[in-house]
Amino acid sequence: MFLNKTIASIFGIGFLKGGGTYAAIVTCGFIWLLWQSPALQNPWYLLAITIFITALGVFVGNKVEPDWGEDSSRVVIDEVAGMLIAMLFIPANLYFLLAGLILFRFFDIVKPLGVRKMEDLGGGLGVMMDDVLAGVYSNILLWVGYFVWMKFGAH
Repeated sequence: MFLNKTIASIFGIGFLKGGGTYAAIVTCGFIWLLWQSPALQNPWYLLAITIFITALGVFVGNKVEPDWGEDSSRVVIDEVAGMLIAMLFIPANLYFLLAGLILFRFFDIVKPLGVRKMEDLGGGLGVMMDDVLAGVYSNILLWVGYFVWMKFGAH
């Protein structure tokens, strides 16, 4: 159980006030480091990591729920998965990374457009899917921003 709680809380980040934001920021650092490594710049690596983290989050979310309760704020692996999804296939650029963080936290906190409804799935799946959808919305807006920037700003 200790290992499941350690993973779910991302090594204790979930015990901090505002742990979800801290987990998303740490994930940004991880993404930045991936972008800096020539061997890992292939975006398919980030996709594989994202799928693994999301599946792991469902698993550990189910395991810790009996002790921590439904959708505990201590579980922040969902923010990690959501932030990873927000940045999937986005060009490696610090401004996009910061915009992704802001967009993801907005969608994760406000929970518009069906994001809150995902929590109704229950268990580890419900814990993860609201952040997955928040990440998807963030990713879409980042791509819109990218295409606008390419059309009007990148000369």
